[in-house]
Amino acid sequence: MTDALNSSTNARPRRLLVLLPLAVFMALAVLFLVGLYSGDPSILPSALIGRPAPQTTLPPIAGLDRDGAPVPGLDPTKFKGAVTIVNVWASWCVPCHDEAPALMKLAQDKRIRLVSINYKDDPGNARRFLGLYGNPFAAAGADASGRAAIEWGVYGVPETFIVGRDGHIAYKLVGPITPDNYFSLLMPQIDKAVAAGSAAGS
Repeated sequence: MTDALNSSTNARPRRLLVLLPLAVFMALAVLFLVGLYSGDPSILPSALIGRPAPQTTLPPIAGLDRDGAPVPGLDPTKFKGAVTIVNVWASWCVPCHDEAPALMKLAQDKRIRLVSINYKDDPGNARRFLGLYGNPFAAAGADASGRAAIEWGVYGVPETFIVGRDGHIAYKLVGPITPDNYFSLLMPQIDKAVAAGSAAGS
């Protein structure tokens, strides 16, 4: 009787240890889904906020021109000294098509430099995409392997990062730029990054 009681008592902690990883996974899944569906993409955490932008150099998208000149690839040394918006996109990404007009509008803002990471895309398809919607990017790096996206902590395309003049990531927007979050989320963060850079330079 005593042995049976001891066996039952010992089984309880073992059962709890087995269930603990499942409980942790479920808690993380709930956090992710709350951030994803709450309407505020900034709820999703990013370990890179406040840290230096990844120093990942990317080659240009093959054959991509803008105003008759080849569009360069991604050069992280050019982040310092300018507020840079980094958009991660792909021609096969449906929300990327939806946000294309917002990026064209954003490119008109002379306070910023708009560049991109083209994620796991075919160069011909990427060129056709930009030919259809217009090319807002001063530089466009081809991330054929997806390694750069991993280093940037990308959950999925599209995503947009704001890199301050100091080369540190100031903000991350998960999901497409929409007419709503363009004004309510993205522009206030751009204004903040521009103001911070101006204050640092004065």
